Amino acid sequence: MAKLLIIEDDPLISRMYHRLFTFEGYEVELANNGQEGIKKAQTINPSLILLDVMMPTMNGIQTLEVLKKDPQTQAIPVIMLSNLTGEQDAEEAFNRGAAKYIVKSAYEPEDIVKMIREFLVKNSSS
Repeated sequence: MAKLLIIEDDPLISRMYHRLFTFEGYEVELANNGQEGIKKAQTINPSLILLDVMMPTMNGIQTLEVLKKDPQTQAIPVIMLSNLTGEQDAEEAFNRGAAKYIVKSAYEPEDIVKMIREFLVKNSSS
């Protein structure tokens, strides 16, 4: 089963997604900021990274930029999870290498899990 890395600074959201994805059978690692997330991505080589946009110190866009410039992590698909609904935010994420941009507040957590599962199935067969 796929290994997910969730980079999210809100501990409640992290635990919720950890529980949901673990229940689905995924191996899940958590990082609570961008710098920790980059180190974990280099160490565990996840199948997919779920990355929050709004984080202190190093935001999700900055984290994405580092991940995509590093030869060790650049091929790992990154899905941005945000409450920022502006097209400009999504466009910036795509321009920096995000595979998908999901507005958390527009979906129930179970729907996001389903989207991630479908993304992984689609991308493992291509």
